[in-house]
This record gives sequence, structure tokens and C-alpha cells, in this order.
Amino acid sequence: MYLKSLTINNFRKFGTSNNKVEFVDANNLISTKGKMNIAPTTTLIVGKNNSGKTTIIHALEKLINEKKFKANDFNFNYIKTFLTKINSAPYLEFTINVAIESDSKDLVTNLVPFMTISNSDNSNLEIIIKYELAEEHIFLSLLKEITKSEASESIKFNKLLELIDTSDFKLKYYNGAGDNINFNINDLVELKSIKANNIENNKSLSSAFSKIVEYRYNSILKEEDKKKLEDEIDIINETLTKNISENHTTGINASLGTIESSKKLQVLLSSDLSFKKLMSNLIRYEYVEGEHAIPENQYGLGYTNLVTIIAELIDYIEKYPEISFNSRLNLIAIEEPETFMHPQMQELFIKHISDAISSLLKGKDKDINSQLIVTTHSSHILNSKIHSGNTFNNINYINTVNKKANITTLNDDNVQSAEEKRETKKSNNNLKFLKKHIRYKVSELFFSDAAIFVEGITEDTLLRYYIDNDETLNKHYVSIFNINGAHGLVYHELIKLLKVPTLIITDLDIKRTDDEKDQFKQITNLKDRITTNETLKKYFKSEKLVNIPKEILTDNIRIAFQGKISGYYATSFEEAFILTNYKNDKLNEVLARLKPKIFEDIVGKDEKALDALSKNSYKMQRKLSSSKSDFANDLLYEFIICSDKEKIPPLPEYISSGLKWLADELNGNNK
Repeated sequence: MYLKSLTINNFRKFGTSNNKVEFVDANNLISTKGKMNIAPTTTLIVGKNNSGKTTIIHALEKLINEKKFKANDFNFNYIKTFLTKINSAPYLEFTINVAIESDSKDLVTNLVPFMTISNSDNSNLEIIIKYELAEEHIFLSLLKEITKSEASESIKFNKLLELIDTSDFKLKYYNGAGDNINFNINDLVELKSIKANNIENNKSLSSAFSKIVEYRYNSILKEEDKKKLEDEIDIINETLTKNISENHTTGINASLGTIESSKKLQVLLSSDLSFKKLMSNLIRYEYVEGEHAIPENQYGLGYTNLVTIIAELIDYIEKYPEISFNSRLNLIAIEEPETFMHPQMQELFIKHISDAISSLLKGKDKDINSQLIVTTHSSHILNSKIHSGNTFNNINYINTVNKKANITTLNDDNVQSAEEKRETKKSNNNLKFLKKHIRYKVSELFFSDAAIFVEGITEDTLLRYYIDNDETLNKHYVSIFNINGAHGLVYHELIKLLKVPTLIITDLDIKRTDDEKDQFKQITNLKDRITTNETLKKYFKSEKLVNIPKEILTDNIRIAFQGKISGYYATSFEEAFILTNYKNDKLNEVLARLKPKIFEDIVGKDEKALDALSKNSYKMQRKLSSSKSDFANDLLYEFIICSDKEKIPPLPEYISSGLKWLADELNGNNK
């Protein structure tokens, strides 16, 4: 038995669509049998700050602990609708889907009311939880008074929030047929929430391990030994109390007696030692460095955080029942474990936890079927999950779409296009490439406001400069990824799923004959011309270029490529840059310095002959083919040291218009 999914309706940032979190099957997640790898059996909830990751855990905590929801827990856009539509009352709804395996040892007696006739196999049970009004008619009557008032909309809204907070709401449970069931969710689900940034003081580790030792001590101590220990503690208390009384209490009371009657201010001081207090300060955590034991307050925050998480897991495992079956769903949620950790530690986080749990369970007769949930905004932990588990499965990506939390559940199937999946061998290779290649910075895509895919070192080097100097784009996190066009295609389905505005800058890649290449033929029209570019062929549905549009827009992707510039069709970024700026001093200084002989052969010594550069742009591009990195870095150097920004050469129009589209997407101008 395991938690299959949780659907959240109108809770905080969530609306009524794209709001389902899918969880991985527990299936003896933490097992003593063989080498353990928890990565493929870990549910990852990933997204940027304030996207809604923690909201999911908070929803579970509130439901399981049956805490009162506040007005601020309702989606505000949803609440506002009740100021104009008063034929119903607001409520929150959560749907828990529980999967029951045929060979399960779990006791499912308390789930029988949720087994309905309409669900023939009852292997997936729906539990619908509504937080709704006990007396709806009273609420609606008071709501009408608010809406009829002459107050401003903001005051009405605040009064509505106050009305929700003061009204009597109840948690009610329903099965898939809509029948009201007498049930408590905490009888079914247990949640261990580990808040990884909970380092309260420099004694956090000592406190954590004291708790573990206390539990172990209590569990192994016989009753007669416990009684003997309690008797010894009583003797210590009597001895200490006598000492305190003789040496301190009498003197303090004498001093107080000079101020007021001893009958009014007399104190009695005594020892108050107990087993719990003794254990809470029994452990002193130290770490070993060479031959020295170093106090924990000198331990790095990253390692302190990691060890604190492991200590919480130890505590959980120690208290987990020895029997291998129960009637509860056991969830362990680790929230943002990357706090204080350096990138390498984040990258190895999943492995650290796997190794720690494997070690802890050695010699214990426990199969712990808890489901592990990790929330994170770390690209390194995302990498760790994908690579250690060798899968995209069980990754819930959350972003904000139209001011609402939007959940996209990734898996190995939906990160590929239908076309790719039809070719089995190609599909397998592409998926393998995507899993391995994503670690090379591309996992940042999950946390970017916008993305740009380029195909060459020149674009990769120069675009960051132009973005940094763009008043709109420099306020957002725009990632640039340098991936060859054919390989970049592998990312397109993932880009669409993530809904990140993405500009793909590619080349026309006009096919030339060998003679045309040898003669450096310039191209003035696209009649009878074809492209070798796989991206253009995929989206234009043809290799023929004659009727290709100015740009291609598909979902959240814009594909930008060269058009006619200064009378010619460029086939690369370098050529397009030259055709756009052939009269620019900065560009010509770099070309003359980098390729002096070629530049002189083309332009000569006459400054008025710069038109010759535009007529020989393809030749110059070919001569630069082995020096693209030098070309890009020399240009960047000139840009940075230039004090007059008017002298900086502009980007080719196909890129500048693409960047404008990206800025409009980020500002919501294209919505």
C-alpha cells in the first residue's frame, strides 16, 4: 500500500488544474536486502523559490494533524470570485489516491468504506477530503451583507477573509461515489517531516543524538533496571537538595528577609534531575580531525546539516515497528536539504542518504516501506536524482503559470516526442543522452526564468554581454546553453513540459556544392536551396528554404535563424554578425588583428572599401572557422573596455527580435 498521488484544489497558490503530485511506489523502499539505491524510489518535488514546493508538504501536515486552515490558506483569486457569485460557499479539496498491491501485507480494514462498486478491482482508492462549512447558510447570509455594502473592493475582500477565519469549517471525508465517510486521515498517513535548515544553535547535533540515545536506552533497559536507575536519580536529588539547602537556600532567604517578611518571600530551592533531563544533556557531539576531537560548534554548516538529516533518519528508523506490515502510509519528507551544502555535497546527497540508511539497517530485522519525498531548488540534487536513479520518473516540477502553481510530472516517456518513440533505437539513445548530458549545466533549465539555446562558442560568449546590458532581461535569470542543433532537439519536449520561455538560435545551414564552397559563393536568394539543419527541417516540415518564414513559434519555443542581411543570406552567426556590422570599427579592428592577411586581401587599405567585406562575408566566416573562440573573446574584450556604448556593434536582427520576444514573454506582454 502506498500513496500514489495527491491533488490539491484552491489551497494557497494552487488552482483546480495542473495540481496533482504523483509519488513513487514505496515497495520496500528502505530494505536490508542487498545494495540499496533510493534514487529511483525517491519522489522529487523541484522548482524555483516560491513556486509551491513547501506548500505541498504543508498541505499534508495540516491534513494529517487536522489543523485548522486559515483564510490565507485559500487561493486568493478563488476567494475573490465569491464577492460576485454568492450561490455557493468556498471550500478546500484534497484528493488522496492510495494504491493497494495484490501481494500487500498491509492491513486495509480502515479503507473498506472507500472501496466502491464502481471501482471493480479496488487497487486504487480515492479519498476525497473537503474542508467545508458546517453551517453554509449562515456564511452565505453574512457574505451577502458584505457584498451589499458600499465599501471598496479591498475592504470587502478583507471582510471576506475575516468571515472565513471566524466561520466553523470541518474536515469531511468522501469516497469516489460521493458518500460521506467517518474517517480520520491520521489513522492512515504518518508523515515524518525533516526541515533540513533547522540548525537552531551550536548544540544541534548533540541534541539530535541525545534524543536517539535516549530512545535506544529506553528500549533496551529492563523494567527492574529502569526502577534501579530512577531510585539512584532520587538519591542524587536528595543529596543535591540537601547541599543546596545548607549552602544556598538559608543564605538567600536571610537576604530576602531584610526586604520583606520571610513568610512572603521565602524560597525553597531543590534539585530537579530526571531521566529525560539527564539524557538530554548526556551526549556531547564531536568530530574527529586527525588525532583531535573537535567540538561541534567548529563543524561546517554543510556537514552539520547533512548529519542532522541523518540523525533524524536514525531516529525514525529506530522507532519504526519491527513488524513488516502495518495499516499506515509512511512518508518521510526532507525539505530543501541543499541548505548550507556546497555543490559537490548536493550532487552526492542521494548517495550519502542511501549509504547512511544501508549502514543503519545492517543487522536489523526491518523492511521499512516508507516513501521518501525530497523538495529542492538545487540543480545538483536534481542531477543526483536523475543520474543515481537513471530515470526522469517521479520528478514533480512546479512553476508558476498565470499566477498559479503548475505541476508537471516528468517521466521517461513524456520527455520524448511521439516521433522519437516510434524509432526504438533512436529513442533509447536520445533518452540515454538526455539523462547523461543534462548534468552539464542544462539542469539549470528547471530553475531559469527563460532559456536560450545556441549552437556555437561565439553566440555563447557574446550573448551574455548583450543580455547583461538589456534593461529587461538582466532582471531575470536567463540561462544560455550551447548545444549542437541536432542534439538540442532532444531537449525540445522537456522544454515544452517545463513551459520555460525558450529562444533557440540556430543557423540556416544552406547546403552548398563543393565548387560553391571553394569559390566562397555568396547566396542572394533561397530558390532551389535546401537546409541541412535538423531543427528547421523538423519544425518547417521541409528541407526546402524558399518559403521559410522569418521565425518559427511553437508552444513556449521561438526558433530564430538568419534572414537576408545586407543583400545576402548568412549561414552562421559569425557571417550574420559580419553582414550586420561590416562598417563597425570594433568588428573591423578585431578582424584585422585576428586575420590580418585575409582582411587586407578582402578590404585592402582603403577604408571606403569596407563594402567588400559584406560581399565576402562567407569567405571571412570560413577563414574564422578555426578561430571562433578567439574571435568571440577578442570582441568581448573590446566591448568591455569600450566607454562609448554607441560603438558596440548590434546583434543581427533575427537575434535582437528574438530577445525582444523573450523580454515580452517575461513581462507577460505576449499573454
